[in-house]
Amino acid sequence: MNDPIVYLNGAMTPLSEAMIPVLDRGFIFGDGVYEVIPIYARRMFREEQHMARLFRSLASIAIANPHTREQWMDLINQVVEAHPADDQMVYLQVTRGVAKRGHAFPKDVTPTVFIMTGPLSLPTPEVRARGVACVSMEDKRWLRCEIKSISLLGNVLAAEYAAENDAVESIQFRDGFLSEASASNVWIVKNGTLMGPPKDNLILEGIRYGLIEELCAAEAIPMEARRISHDEVFAADEVLLSSATKEVLPVVSIDGKTIGSGKPGAIYQKLYDAYQAAKAR
Repeated sequence: MNDPIVYLNGAMTPLSEAMIPVLDRGFIFGDGVYEVIPIYARRMFREEQHMARLFRSLASIAIANPHTREQWMDLINQVVEAHPADDQMVYLQVTRGVAKRGHAFPKDVTPTVFIMTGPLSLPTPEVRARGVACVSMEDKRWLRCEIKSISLLGNVLAAEYAAENDAVESIQFRDGFLSEASASNVWIVKNGTLMGPPKDNLILEGIRYGLIEELCAAEAIPMEARRISHDEVFAADEVLLSSATKEVLPVVSIDGKTIGSGKPGAIYQKLYDAYQAAKAR
């Protein structure tokens, strides 16, 4: 699809014709939030959780929600139906809107709403069977990581560091403790227990975080949310990534050091299989 149809401020339009004023605060300040929603067989996956996070992010930065839940669902479905792929990845963004440049919130401004979609690209079976390499780095981002903000320069720099080192992700540590990767939540497994950082302001709570909690309960996998040290990550039996585009993905090395056996582990396989079953349902 060379010029997909997108939604922008009340109109469905070809992507090449979608434009915003240069004084949009998303462009000037990164003043906005976003959401990414996987679509399987033309149906949104975990839409309730995605909508709840979008609404939390909007409230966190005091942008008035421009639509009801039902209106959001209708707009997203219009964009999905306009695309030929059955499995898609929807991106939606809300900025504070267009106003004279000034740091403080402007009065009486209308939010900018943009929705687009494209084919969903997941890791291949070969990548999953092999596992992926990551690098580590200090987490130098701001302290409101729980907001799904479009101000993503810290994440961009972390992703570029991974790319420069032929790695899939940069796994970040703040003050010696695991936070998250540039675009994924990070988990470790030790002695059969899955562990992840607590849901606080130092990580973005991925929608898969809640799903993995549910899958662990269903599969009788012990799970803990707590602070995890740098040494614990490197001594783990397994390390996993989770995100909308990775689902659950095994990490077999970090900084060139082998994790566990150097192969995808049993907990990964159980979670991946349970994830696929959840999608089918």
